[in-house]
Amino acid sequence: MRILIVGSGGREHALAWKLRQSAKVEEIFIAPGNGGTALEGTNVPIKADDLPALVAFAKEQAIDLVVPGPELPLVLGIKDALDLEGIPCFGPNAFAAQLEGSKAFAKNIMQEAGVPTAAFGVFEDFSEARNFVLEKGAPIVVKADGLAAGKGVIVAQSTDEAIQALEEIMVQKSFGDSGKHVVVEECLVGEEASFICFCDGNTVKPLPSSQDHKAVYDGDTGPNTGGMGAYSPAPVLPDSRYDEIIESVMKPVVNLLGKKDKPFIGILYAGIMMTENGPYVLEFNVRFGDPECQPLLMRLDCDLADVMMACVQGKLAETPLPIKKETTLGVVVAADGYPGSYPKGMGITGFAEAEALGDVKVFQAGTTIENGQTVSTGGRVLCVTALGSDLSAAQKRAYEALEYIKMDNAYYRKDIGFKGFK
Repeated sequence: MRILIVGSGGREHALAWKLRQSAKVEEIFIAPGNGGTALEGTNVPIKADDLPALVAFAKEQAIDLVVPGPELPLVLGIKDALDLEGIPCFGPNAFAAQLEGSKAFAKNIMQEAGVPTAAFGVFEDFSEARNFVLEKGAPIVVKADGLAAGKGVIVAQSTDEAIQALEEIMVQKSFGDSGKHVVVEECLVGEEASFICFCDGNTVKPLPSSQDHKAVYDGDTGPNTGGMGAYSPAPVLPDSRYDEIIESVMKPVVNLLGKKDKPFIGILYAGIMMTENGPYVLEFNVRFGDPECQPLLMRLDCDLADVMMACVQGKLAETPLPIKKETTLGVVVAADGYPGSYPKGMGITGFAEAEALGDVKVFQAGTTIENGQTVSTGGRVLCVTALGSDLSAAQKRAYEALEYIKMDNAYYRKDIGFKGFK
């Protein structure tokens, strides 16, 4: 098989790393890739949102499977464009991808499918949204409808804070067209976990639960980021509850999209809030989370290319999905200042020493290779991921491995995994 992975983050490095382990995979291209993906295949200088160039490359290179990593190409319709050329794509069509591309669409689908989620309103008019906030009170959640790189959600503790968020999104256009509509919803109380499933349009098979850490600083303080670390499994969502969530959340959505003749193929990711009244869906994503992908793929004990092709061919029901019993934990190394402005071009060393500990993989995100050396190019730079017999062992090994990584102006959280101990 010849595979094209689309994207340039730590998730795409993990996908390339795992797919390269398949005896069936002959060659991997990554567009545009990073310093880590260059070690697993061939980087191609095509941006993730340049659909015509990606489709043309897939045709020229006789690609057997395209694997979009981030949400943007899926929302833009890369699967639909590849379908026209007869090129298999592991990902949903543009209609189904609105589950992530539009929070209003997702909430309406949840409502139609009977999926448990927070009560909400969708608004295009600022004064109507403000009146809704004043009527409902705080705490309350304000969301920009469209894609906002994980930063378009404000959990407001007061009505003033909520109205300020509405002004920034709807009046000042801080997220551009993504804020043309806003979703305002009740604030759910509980602990959040990630539940990620493979789908073939009919069958849904879960990966183990995981938990992301969005806030930049220890103790879940500071602004939200794209994710500062993750681990799997998440004790707050034990495997004894997987069937419940598949039946109440995942299957109703997949079945509804099937009835609309827009079958969901690929990864369906539910952000689940475990409340006193049971699991509620906060949001859907239509691709692997980053950094959840890194710990999850270290636990996946089978050929990822086989699983992806089974999804594309509608054969997931007969495809096993064995998982390692061990726990995995990944810690993101970021550049100082992220998610605000941050320096770039720092040299990075210590990869081999960290991985020599065993059961450790350093996945690269915001990196490139310059004159033979790995240097930083982004805010989230690495995800140091370790496997251990339990959460304590995985955490200990990941932080031991981090001691070997040397990069100026680096920052990482020291408390990834502590929620699991609680």
